[in-house]
Amino acid sequence: MSEQSLLDGSILSEVRDPYPMFAAMRRSERVARVEVEGQVFHIVLRYDDVSQVLRDPETFSSSIMRDVMGPVMGRTILEMNGRTHTVHRSLVSGAFRPQAIERYAKMLVEPLVDEYIGAIQRNGPRAELVSQLTNHYPLTVIARLLGVPISDYQQFQKWSLDLIGYRATRPEPGLAASRALKAFLAPIIDQRREQPQEDLISELLAAEVEGERLTQDDIFGFLLLLLPAGAETTFRLLGNVLFALLSHPEQLEEVRADRTQLAWALEETLRWEPPLLGTARKATRAVTLGGVQIPARAKVSAMIGPANHDEDHYPDPDRFDIHRHADDHLSFGLGKHFCLGYHLARLEVLTAVNAVLDRLPNVRLDPEQECWIRGVSFRSPNQLPVLFD
Repeated sequence: MSEQSLLDGSILSEVRDPYPMFAAMRRSERVARVEVEGQVFHIVLRYDDVSQVLRDPETFSSSIMRDVMGPVMGRTILEMNGRTHTVHRSLVSGAFRPQAIERYAKMLVEPLVDEYIGAIQRNGPRAELVSQLTNHYPLTVIARLLGVPISDYQQFQKWSLDLIGYRATRPEPGLAASRALKAFLAPIIDQRREQPQEDLISELLAAEVEGERLTQDDIFGFLLLLLPAGAETTFRLLGNVLFALLSHPEQLEEVRADRTQLAWALEETLRWEPPLLGTARKATRAVTLGGVQIPARAKVSAMIGPANHDEDHYPDPDRFDIHRHADDHLSFGLGKHFCLGYHLARLEVLTAVNAVLDRLPNVRLDPEQECWIRGVSFRSPNQLPVLFD
C-alpha cells in the first residue's frame, strides 16, 4: 500500500494492518508531505506532533471540516473555533452531562443490552456478535435518545454510513443520504417544537446560552453529525474491544475475574485499535512542526491511530496489554475539541461487554472461523463468530 493510496479516495476497507506502513513513514519523516492530484497533504504521524496539532486550534484549525463534511451535514461543531465553538458546544452539551448519562444507563442502555443479549442467548450456543450486537445496538441507542421512531434500521444505518463516508470524488450517496435524513427528521423536529417530550431533540430546541439558541440548520447539523458519529464510531469501538479480549484469552480471563480491569481494556483498545485513524486540520499560518515547514492554508492530517503506535511514546506499541494503563491515547481528541460523546460511548461499550461476559458463559472465538480487524480510515472486525456454553 502506497502513501498516495492513503489519500487518493481508494476504498481500503479490507486492509488488515496499515500500521507497518505508517511506522515506515514515521521513521523516514516526522511529517510526511504527500501530493495527490496537485494537492499537498502534510501527514502527521508522531505522538508529540499529533498532540500539538490537536491542542492548538488557533494554528491548526478545524474549519477544514466544512469542506470535508459541510456538503452533507451543513455547519457542525466540528468546524467551529473560538467563541462560536464555546457557545455552540454549551448549547448541545447538556444532553451529555453526567446526570443525563446516568439516566440513559438505567432507562435506555441497560434495557437495550438486555434485549440484544437475550436474543443471542435464545439462539445459542453460537453467535456472530457483529451482526447480532455491535452493528445495530449503538444506532438504536442514538435513535431512542433522539426520540426518533425507526422501523427500518438497515435503511437508517445505510443512510448514516453513506453520510459519514461522503467523498467529494463520489458525492451522490452521501448527498442522497443527507436529503433522506433531513426529510425524515424535519417533521419530527416540527412536532417536538409544538409538543416537547423527554428526548434529545426537545432538549436541543429548548437550549439557550447567553441569549443564543440553536437554529433549525444548527439542529440538523448536530443530528446529522450525531447519527453517524455516535453510531458508527461506537459500533466499531465495541467490536474492537470484543475482538481484543477474545483474541487474547489470558487477558479475557483476567477481565472476567476482575471487572475493574475492563475499563483498562477499553483504554488499551482505544490506543491499540481506535475506530477512527485520523482527523483533518488546516494551518492558519506558516508553522514548523517536527522540523518540517508547513505553509499557511496547508491541509494537515493528524493521524491519531499511528500516533497511538509511536514507539517513542509507547514501548512495544503493537502489543495489546491491559496492564499498560495508558489513558493518554489520542483517540477522543484533545483540548477544546475533545469528543463530546465520550462518556456515552464509554457507557455503551462497558455495559455491553459486561453483559457478554456475564450472560454468555465461557464465550470464546469460534476456532473454525477466522476474523480480523480491517480498514484504514475506519477500523473494526469483519465478524466476531463465537461459541458459549
